[in-house]
Amino acid sequence: MLDKARHIVVEGPIGAGKTSFAQRLAQRLDADLMLEQPELNPFLERFYDNMDRWALATQVAFLYQRHDLLTRFSSHPLERRVVSDFLIEKDPLFAGLTLGPDEERLYQRLYSTLQPQIPRPDLVIYLQAQPEILMDRVRKRGVGAERNITESYLASVSERYASFFHQYDAAPLFIVNAEVLNPIDHDDDFELLVDRLTAMRSYREFFGYAQ
Repeated sequence: MLDKARHIVVEGPIGAGKTSFAQRLAQRLDADLMLEQPELNPFLERFYDNMDRWALATQVAFLYQRHDLLTRFSSHPLERRVVSDFLIEKDPLFAGLTLGPDEERLYQRLYSTLQPQIPRPDLVIYLQAQPEILMDRVRKRGVGAERNITESYLASVSERYASFFHQYDAAPLFIVNAEVLNPIDHDDDFELLVDRLTAMRSYREFFGYAQ
């Protein structure tokens, strides 16, 4: 599966390691990177300080950033593979978590206008981890905008991710237990994961091992 995929997406909740793994995978595949740029969202830090006040502005800014990146991907050279760290179909996941009913209806109208124009990936890699592990990783990386993230918020995000990917069938899906596998820092885990992705034959697979 990995050898044939032109557009590969690495996804997972905050702290799962999706961006770092996407970078390492792109280097291995000699692929181009298409990464979110949360540091360019002018509302993100304010959102973590006051979610009710800044949720809609933050969500719309991310939606347009993701849409713009994928629009540029449509003219990307066909011979070049791309690894990205976001799946735009998960965008409403955060909207449902943070927006009030009226704001969510407004957001959904905007999303439905943009979403049909968006290309689907050839392979999605979903990194799973429990909220306490995600929280520990967020604290360790020390990003200023994330300093007010709570474990309860991460638990809500993780639950919605699990529900979303339980039903996801728009592309082949490879689910990784990122609690016991560390393909970012451990070379053996990275090689093992690449081997399993290369050998993937089913439309949906899960990979993890006990320590």
